[in-house]
Amino acid sequence: MAKSKTPAKRARNAEKARVRNKSYKSALKSGIKRFELSLAGDDLDASREKLLQATSLIDKSVSKGILHKNNAARKKSRLAKKLNELTK
Repeated sequence: MAKSKTPAKRARNAEKARVRNKSYKSALKSGIKRFELSLAGDDLDASREKLLQATSLIDKSVSKGILHKNNAARKKSRLAKKLNELTK
């Protein structure tokens, strides 16, 4: 543990941010998993709905600083590609 006040506060804040980021990432992964499970169910309308929800979660994670914008764009592109392959 830090000996002086400033590093101790930084350590406390870093821990709070880590827990918060972990929560956001977990929700993001769950949303993506729900979309992928809906693809397996062969219901295109439900899959489109889940894709919109997953895309929204990805965009929110970028605005909160959880993901880099290029990482988010890559994730959204791959999810859309999976849906488009199913519709062909």
